[in-house]
Parts: sequence; C-alpha cells; structure tokens
Amino acid sequence: MNQMNRTDDNLTDLNQPSLWSGINAYRTDPLIVDLTAGLHRAIREEFDALGRYVTSPEAQELARMANENPPKLKTHGPRGERQDTVEFHPAWHAMMRRSMSSGLHSSLWENIPESRNNQHRARAARFYLTSQLECGHLCPLTMTSASVAAMMASPRVQKEWAPRILSRKYDSSNRPAQQKTAITVGMGMTEKQGGTDVRANRSIAERVGEGVYRLSGHKWFMSAPMSDAFVMLAKTNEGIGCFLVPRLLEDGTANGLQFQRLKDKLGNRSNASSEVEFHDAFGYLLGEPGGGVRTILDMVTLTRLDCALASAGIMRASLAEAVHHCRGRSVFGKNLIDQPLMTRVLADMALDVAAATALAYRLAEAFDKAGSNPADAAFARVMTPVIKYWCCKIAPPLIYEAMECLGGNGYVEERPLARHYREAPVNAIWEGSGNVMALDVLRVLSRGRDLFDSVLSGIERDLGPSGRKTTDVLRAAMALAERDEGAARLLVEQLALAAAAAELFRLGAGKIADAFVETRLAGGWRATYGMLDSRFDASYIVDLLYPAAS
Repeated sequence: MNQMNRTDDNLTDLNQPSLWSGINAYRTDPLIVDLTAGLHRAIREEFDALGRYVTSPEAQELARMANENPPKLKTHGPRGERQDTVEFHPAWHAMMRRSMSSGLHSSLWENIPESRNNQHRARAARFYLTSQLECGHLCPLTMTSASVAAMMASPRVQKEWAPRILSRKYDSSNRPAQQKTAITVGMGMTEKQGGTDVRANRSIAERVGEGVYRLSGHKWFMSAPMSDAFVMLAKTNEGIGCFLVPRLLEDGTANGLQFQRLKDKLGNRSNASSEVEFHDAFGYLLGEPGGGVRTILDMVTLTRLDCALASAGIMRASLAEAVHHCRGRSVFGKNLIDQPLMTRVLADMALDVAAATALAYRLAEAFDKAGSNPADAAFARVMTPVIKYWCCKIAPPLIYEAMECLGGNGYVEERPLARHYREAPVNAIWEGSGNVMALDVLRVLSRGRDLFDSVLSGIERDLGPSGRKTTDVLRAAMALAERDEGAARLLVEQLALAAAAAELFRLGAGKIADAFVETRLAGGWRATYGMLDSRFDASYIVDLLYPAAS
C-alpha cells in the first residue's frame, strides 16, 4: 500500500499533466501582448502583474470557493424585521477588492495621463485577463462602470454619485452610499410580463419633486442586489423613464426594495441575481421622463462590450488549458499535441479565439476614437451588437470542445473548465440575446445606411484582394435582411466573420488571417471544430498563439 501511494504521487508516471496554474496569462498570449503594445509602459506592467495573478493558485482557489459557496439571501432579521441583505463568501469580497483596486469599475472615467485616449483599450485588456479567473464578480463591476454613461443624462445626479464610483477602495458594508469609501451600481430592466420588451414594463414612477420620483413595481431580474443603487426603468406619465434608485436612504433605512428570492442560475453562481418588489422607492430621474430606454441604452452599449471581452477571455483560458494538457499527455505512443486530429481541432479553435479577441479589442478601440473619428463612430454603432452576438455565441461550443480535449479530466469540477462552460451562455443572454442583437443591427440598417457603407469600406480595404468579393456578399445579405427580417442572423454572422478576418489582416496576422479567411469566409458550412485540411499548418497556428510555457 505504501508503495502504491508513492507511485500515485508521481503524476509523471501516471501520464497526468500539471495543472494550468502559475503561468502568466498575459505574457503567454502573444495576441493580447501585440494588441496592447502601444499602451503606456506603466499600464503594460499592470497587465503583467494581472496576468500572473489570475492563474496563481491563490486566485484560482478564491474563484473556486466563491462559486462553490454562492450568495445567500437574508430577507428577515432575528426579530422578524425586513433585512433584505445578501451574504457573500469572503472569497467574493477578496476578488472584488482586487478588481476594484485595478479600476475595472472606474478607469473609463478617471483622468489618468498614462491612459488618456486609450481608456477603453486599457480597461478591455484588464477585463479580458480578469475574466480568465472568474466572471461572476465582474457583473457588478461592469454595471458600475457603465452606469456613469446613464448618469450623464442628469448632470446633477452625476455630480453627486459619480465621484463615489471613482474610488478604488472596495467597501462591502451595509451602509448608505454617502457613508462608504466606494459604491457599486446594479441594474433592473426586465419584468415578468415583458422580458426583453421593456416598453411593456408595468412598474410606475410618480413625480414628487424636481427630478425625484417614487417608484412601485417589480423586476424579474435585478443583478447584484447588494449594490448601493440601481439603474431602473419605470413608467411615467410621459412614457418609460430611467431612474437611479438608492438601496438605502441617507438615514440607513431601506428604500422600499424587498428581495423575493435569488435566481438559481446555471452559471455565474458567485454573483447574486434577484427578483425584487418595491413600494414607494425614491429614485432620481436620468434624462427625460419619457426617454428612459434611450438613456439606459447608453449604459447597455458599454455592457455589451464587456460581454464580448468576457467571452473571449474564458475561451482563451479554456483553450490554453486544453493546449497545455495536450502537450503533457501521451496517447498511443506520442503526445496528444502531435496527433494530427487533435492538432487540427486545437488550431481550428485557436483561429476563433484569436478572431474574437481581436474583434472585441477593435471595438474597444472604436469606443476610444468614436468622438473624433467618424469611421470609428460608425464601427462602434454598427458592430457593437454584431461583435457581442458572435463572440458570445461561439463561446459555449468552443469551451465544450476544449473540455473534450481533456476527456474525463475536463468534465470534473476540480478544474476551471467546468465553471467556464457553465458561465459561457450568460453573456449571450445578458444585455440582449441573439435575436435582440440581430434586430438592433436591422434598426441601424434602416436608419443609417451610411454607417454600414463606412464599415464595409473598412472591411474591403483591410481584406485586400478578397475584400470586394466579401463586401458584395455582405451587401447581398443586407438586401435580403431588409426584405426578410428572419434573415437578420445571416447578415450578423457574415458581418462578424468578415470583420474578424479584416481585423486579423489589419493586425498583420499573416498565416492566421489566411487560414481564418479560407475556412470561415471561403469554406463550406461547418458545425464542429477540426475541419482544417492539410494546406494549413495546424502546429504552427497552435504554437504561435499558444506558446509553450517556459
């Protein structure tokens, strides 16, 4: 028995690769290193430290504990009084503290000389890296960051509340926002009867003062219920309005919010999502009384970028672990990485991860430049729903395929892969499902054909010789979608693939770009990975995008 124990301890003899841990997620990702090369050295040094942190055993343990010990709702206190608080595991607070210290909730709005004109790109890289550790705690940080865009519709509210968002000192105490070192902001849009159709909302808002309303109703999904305030929609006499609703009043008493239950979700388990009813809750109007949908969309646009970045990040982490496993496990006399079928599966997946990463980062760049460059403004408006759609749609099947590369080792809870797989669908559903994204693209097409012309011109330029043929296909898809709303997904997917290919060429990705174009734009319909033929050097693709850790 003692001899058996000694043998079990020697994992090399048992053909078990080491865990994907303690490896710099930034330095071992040539694409993100290249994408961020133009940023200030101090910012890149932050990425280097973050890359070490997210794969460290300590951080991985925090992620595991936060997801194995989900939040608990406390509706009442010991005397039967309403309490309406949510308890989180200490691991959650540790991750929140670390991510807030890096400014994931605030850096877009800070005046930091090193990131001037690059705020979105700098934050995008941080968000992409942090998502490779754990995505649940990123939900409140995404909403907090994006909420400032909605607050801008009411300068008085922005002046009072935005400075509290700019603090990087995490404060989880259950106190009024005015007494805290930093705050977080959640969101409440959907209701039982309407869901995505927020114009069917029944919650009402009654004006009681200048810019102050009293809200009553319910929300079917309200994320991060321990946030200090919520951006919410409710019906006014003029139409749907957008409001900032504090959770607690200045004297510490509850602001009429009563949590009914927490959602028992497939993934995103470390984060709390709630059903809530509210009665006479005071809120501050953001924008016009009937312009709430337009106001909250400024916030939603930013959250959609985060959905794409998070999807790219968890795909990267999943495939990196699969490649690492295949390099360290021997099957049928040689390492898995050297088996032709496996190599082509990995290479095929690597093309999509590279394309998703490049596209999401390109969108962040467009956000940075939209104010001064009409072409970037057009790209941001047209491509935000397209990129959100495609990056989030491909994540679940890709992560499953990465799990299969590990076999049974990938289908156990001891590894992050299972958590990534459960997490993947939420980004496709949250902030607009696939059909909502497709309809958004159609709305832009009907109102701003010139925006599409600008985007297609850029795609044609960056694709080079094949650009004209590709944009001809896109224009045909546009014409079809204009006649037939049911064809909108065809247009969205073709736009995503063409833009991804164009971006890879713009970045000088060479053989990677060539392989993506020939297999995604010129190839036939494909439902699974591993369809590369021998013309493409699969080993080159894998080794270039996933270099062996030194």
